[in-house]
Amino acid sequence: MRILAVDPGEKRIGLALSDPTGTIANPLIVLNHVSRFIDAAQIATLAGEHGVGRILVGATADEDGQLTPQGRSASRLATAIRAQTSLPVELWDESGSTQAARQASIALDVSAYKRRRQGHGHLDEFAATYILQTYLDSHPSQFEDVA
Repeated sequence: MRILAVDPGEKRIGLALSDPTGTIANPLIVLNHVSRFIDAAQIATLAGEHGVGRILVGATADEDGQLTPQGRSASRLATAIRAQTSLPVELWDESGSTQAARQASIALDVSAYKRRRQGHGHLDEFAATYILQTYLDSHPSQFEDVA
């Protein structure tokens, strides 16, 4: 079963897709934020095109486990996605995903110039991939019989 991860942002939305075995997360695309309804429709359409069985939406929480303002916005996006598809839509903790994305771009030897310009979507893709990979790593047993 493929899983689609969503890293919602104020300007861009990073998307990542798992392989069919649910083992490896890969960057998919970065969408420009338009409106919650249009964003949800685009995400639902992409999920259908890629044969996705579940959608994860990254949401940040504070140290008490309460959603931050960005987390509440992500929750509203998840609700809008649910209105567009019958697929299960789940919130997943995205804490640290942007920092992990920055570290990944450094590890992948992306030049300092390109890292400075990553306001153009590259970190969004890496953050969505990080969110999805943390989910896949914490749920390995649900994919054992899929091949």
